[in-house]
Amino acid sequence: MKRTTRAGAAVLLGAALACAPAFADETRIELHLGSGIVQPFLLTEPQGVPIASLILFTGGSGIVARTGENFLLRSRAKFAARGFLVAAIDVPSNHQAGLNAVIRGSDEYARDIAPVIAELRRRVQVPVWLVGTSTGTISAANLAARLNHGDGADGLVMTSSFVPVGGPAPPIPALIDPAAIRLPTLFVHNRDDACGTSLFVNLAPLMARFSNAPRKELIAVEGGLPPKSDPCDALSRHGYYGIEDSVIDRIASWIKRG
Repeated sequence: MKRTTRAGAAVLLGAALACAPAFADETRIELHLGSGIVQPFLLTEPQGVPIASLILFTGGSGIVARTGENFLLRSRAKFAARGFLVAAIDVPSNHQAGLNAVIRGSDEYARDIAPVIAELRRRVQVPVWLVGTSTGTISAANLAARLNHGDGADGLVMTSSFVPVGGPAPPIPALIDPAAIRLPTLFVHNRDDACGTSLFVNLAPLMARFSNAPRKELIAVEGGLPPKSDPCDALSRHGYYGIEDSVIDRIASWIKRG
C-alpha cells in the first residue's frame, strides 16, 4: 500500500485525504494543482506494460469512501487484470462534500482533472480513456467535450448514462455539448436498468447527440443477480450486479480493437 503526493515534477511521501487503498498494488495519488486544489485518485496497476490507461468516474457524490460498491470502483482490479492502468477519481479538496451534476459539467472541473490525464501519460505512453457510470458519465463526457487532444483523452466510455427526462437534475445536453466530443465513444447500458435517470428507452436520443464521435457503438446487456440495493444504487441492474465480468470483458475488447 503506497500513498504519494505530486506537486509539479516532484513526487513526495504524504498523507492520504480519505480512505486507504484496497489493493496491494494500488497507490493513492494527490496532485497539488497550481490553483491550490488537491486532486486525489487511486491508481491500480496491472502486471506488465499497460495497454491503455482508464480514468474512472463514479456516480453519486463521487466520494470514494462512500461509493466503494459502485460498479467502476469495485471493478477497478478487474480492469487492471485485463491490462489497464486504472485511476479512480476521488473528489477534489474544494468539493469535499461531494459533486453534483452542475459541478461535474463545469469547465472548472474539467480543467482540474486535466492534470490527471497528464500524470498518466507521464507514467506510460499509452492511450487514455475516460470511463464514467451513472452521474459519472457527466464528468467523463464533460472532459471529452472541453479538453482538446493536447490535454485531453483518446476515448470515452459511458456506462449507465445519466439521461433524466424532466425533474430538477439537468441532463447531459443541458450541461455540455455532446457534438463537441470527437473521440471514439462506447455506450454500455442494461436494458433492465430501472433507475429513473438511466432508463434504457431514453438512451437513443442522447447517443444521437454524439454526432461527431468518429466511432460510436452501444453494448446493450440484460439481467444480473437479484438486486440488493435500490434501482439507482450499485448492487442492481444499474450497477451490472452479477454480470460485471462479462461487461468488463466487452468494454476491454472494444477499447483494444480501437
